[in-house]
Amino acid sequence: MTDYGYARYSTVDQRALMQRSELAHAGLHEKNIFVDEAIGGKFASRPQLDKMLNKLKQGDTVTVYRLDRIGRTLSNLLTLMELFQARGVEFKSLHESIDTTTAIGTLIFHIFASLAQYERELIRERTMAGLAAAREAGVTFGRREVLSKEQKQLAYQLAYGGQTITSIARVMKCSRSTVYRALREEVQSGVERLSRTCCVVRWVQSRRPQQVCLHVTYRGRSEWLTA
Repeated sequence: MTDYGYARYSTVDQRALMQRSELAHAGLHEKNIFVDEAIGGKFASRPQLDKMLNKLKQGDTVTVYRLDRIGRTLSNLLTLMELFQARGVEFKSLHESIDTTTAIGTLIFHIFASLAQYERELIRERTMAGLAAAREAGVTFGRREVLSKEQKQLAYQLAYGGQTITSIARVMKCSRSTVYRALREEVQSGVERLSRTCCVVRWVQSRRPQQVCLHVTYRGRSEWLTA
């Protein structure tokens, strides 16, 4: 079991010596104190913190002078607390008198975990609400379709007129698989329209590979739909 200390100071907070002194006074060896110097900005990397995290093992202890020295934001602090708890690492903050080796410190650890879960649920709810509002406003998500609705209908008409899949793909400037997919969608769309009427629809596997035919009978008339 090893006791590690972490300190951080920015260009507007030149108190690294004070933090080192407090950590040393708490019994930490200089070689186990990691300091990120002149690290500012919410998203700036902290190489010394990453180095310390890579060394942590179950039973180790991390000590900081103050909570805001290790966590820049509440979400960042909660993430680190969850990481320590998952790895079985104890945590101490000298200024706030937090010590997870004690009963009250363990309680605080559980409070941190609950806050982290609560924040994730809030983010999820806000995300789902935003997506729902965007869908109601007509915003579409996901990958943009290669062919428009009009192009799919044109592809179906060309295929129905005897054009090969390769020639249609060349005209549409897309792959053969895209053409096959567009034709299947058009056939399925036709089936859905016909299903709302009194008709009989029968799927038939064509002799040509990757081709499906529909035999539709309606009011004495029959028609083949090919995709």
